[in-house]
Amino acid sequence: MKFIRNIFLTCVIFIFLTNIFFSKEAYAITIKEEEDLSREFLKVVLAHYNLIKDPFIVNYVNRIGQKIVSVLPEQPYPYRFYIIKEDVYNAFATPAGHIFINSGLLGAMDSEDELAGILSHEIAHVVCRHISQKIERSKKFGLATLAGMAAGIFLGIGGASEAANAVTVGTMAATQSAKLAYSRKDERQADKIGLKYLAKAGYSGMGLLTMLKKIRSKHWFTSNQIPTYMTTHPATEERIAYIDSWLESNSNPSKKKVLTNEYEFEIARAKIVALFSDETFALKKFKTDTDKHPESFMAHYGYGLILSRKGSYKDAIAHFKSALAKKVFDPNVLKELGKLYFISGRYSKALNIFEGALSIAPDDPEMMLYTGRTQTELKMFETSISTFEKLIAKNPDFNQSYYFLGETYSKLGKTAEAHFSLGIFYKNRRNFKNAAFHLKRALRNIKNSEKKHEIEKMLKEIKNQQFPGEPSKNEKFSRLVKEGENAALAPILFIRRKR
Repeated sequence: MKFIRNIFLTCVIFIFLTNIFFSKEAYAITIKEEEDLSREFLKVVLAHYNLIKDPFIVNYVNRIGQKIVSVLPEQPYPYRFYIIKEDVYNAFATPAGHIFINSGLLGAMDSEDELAGILSHEIAHVVCRHISQKIERSKKFGLATLAGMAAGIFLGIGGASEAANAVTVGTMAATQSAKLAYSRKDERQADKIGLKYLAKAGYSGMGLLTMLKKIRSKHWFTSNQIPTYMTTHPATEERIAYIDSWLESNSNPSKKKVLTNEYEFEIARAKIVALFSDETFALKKFKTDTDKHPESFMAHYGYGLILSRKGSYKDAIAHFKSALAKKVFDPNVLKELGKLYFISGRYSKALNIFEGALSIAPDDPEMMLYTGRTQTELKMFETSISTFEKLIAKNPDFNQSYYFLGETYSKLGKTAEAHFSLGIFYKNRRNFKNAAFHLKRALRNIKNSEKKHEIEKMLKEIKNQQFPGEPSKNEKFSRLVKEGENAALAPILFIRRKR
């Protein structure tokens, strides 16, 4: 019975999506509609997948992305780059400039050139409005529905993920997914334009070629093991041949190349593998690396990270010290060492390390966060409040700072300020129930009229959220079913539980 139901759902979804995405009367949506659609798409991604929030990794990937965006013609919207915690090889873009790359794909890279190649290709899809051109503006289906359908395509339906298995069946799923994703023409255009962007930004384009070869090498024998990237970005062989030919025709040894920051790339990759990949794999990899290359700074750094993740703090400290012996005063190693002393309750030693590291990397948000937390533990409350406020001023999107600022205010007995900070923290997490509770408590006691107005504005925003109260998955499913034809979308919206 379950098998028959899955087949039925697959057929319904395919017919439903085909009518929407390939209507003869379809035409591209407007820029405003693209932005609205991208917001709905982002809601679906955040509801079903975990984004990596590590500041170093996020900032590094965004810097490379923005380096490419800087050579584009003027764009109607900003570009943002995200890393999904998922081992499957995949990368995709939504309308209005949201670019996603899976941690598994990032961890498989060997250079900044490869990262730039993948990002440039996805940026080109956005510039060409490939997804927008497939979506018909329809009164019958809302943006949330269209976002759910697009997410169903790019997040793995027809690929190897558990998400796909819930609503698709074998080879048929991969075939339909390919039809619903980019066409070969789309891919050729994105490669052609993306390579031009790479050249303008100072990259060779070789990185895109080597990454496609790596993705192709993961094309195993059974359909449910095909990397999602291959099902949503078709004609890999043709693309490899085209890019190889383009590189031969456009090679220019005298052309100035961008100075890539391989140290930052190596740090980002080590963190991705050690902290976000399979634990057993990461342990084996970095143990092997340190055994074969005991002089390697990066091997000891990565091994220290995975040992810290496992809770083997003493061994982790030893490897971080070995890394420091190779690269004295490295701020990333000092930060990890300080975090271990903090976790172990050795606050004075942790603070000495953090303060020294901040003199080298004063804008590191995670370093500032742990400095403030350590100051709080040492009962240096006024100093820690100042540290958190500086952190928020420099990095207003670094949400953890609001939580620990609220905690410190609470220890000082400043309950109104504590509730205000916690309200912002929960609002940013889209936990609207807790956000409203704290903001209402703050509103009762805060005297400042300007801040009162700010709180009232936030409470109004919470009230106007499309899905207040965070309904359960069953409630969401029931609502979709009641909407009639939208019931076909329901399986897509429950693609994956967060791990």
